Amino acid sequence: MRTIDTDACIRSMAIMAAGDLAELTPIVHPQAVNREAKDEPPACRGQGPAAFVATAHWLRAAFADLAFDIHDTVADGDLIAVHCTMSGRQVGPFVSYDERGEVAQAFPPTGRTFAITQTHWFRMRDGQVIEHWANRDDLGLATQLGWVPPSPAFMVRMALARRTARRSAAA
Repeated sequence: MRTIDTDACIRSMAIMAAGDLAELTPIVHPQAVNREAKDEPPACRGQGPAAFVATAHWLRAAFADLAFDIHDTVADGDLIAVHCTMSGRQVGPFVSYDERGEVAQAFPPTGRTFAITQTHWFRMRDGQVIEHWANRDDLGLATQLGWVPPSPAFMVRMALARRTARRSAAA
């Protein structure tokens, strides 16, 4: 059963993938937090729409044709769960960050497509997203994009991509 809150969660995912990021402001609460931001760039670790926009920029920099195909939604009070398939094509480096906000890994673009299942969890307040976290198939993503098992040539490309990402982050 879809509710207004469920629709807002689905809309936020569509906007993150391909929409006008200014549209997140009415959907994301000013105090919203994304629990997944711990592995994302420092700009993603704040609160509110700006942090969610930073996450969208980070994802879009790595993945073209990003989309979320919604399979199921469940609402229980202020908690919404969205089961979906995220798909896209890797066109830029995918960079992960450590707890200090420094580049941890960089996976160079492979040009490959992927489709992985995820479950996104949202807590709502006053019709806006106040909290987000997710369960993702990161191994499926890595396998489909050719990151694992890494060939020796890909490991060299990873090292070069990480060095480039670290230099960019320092600039």
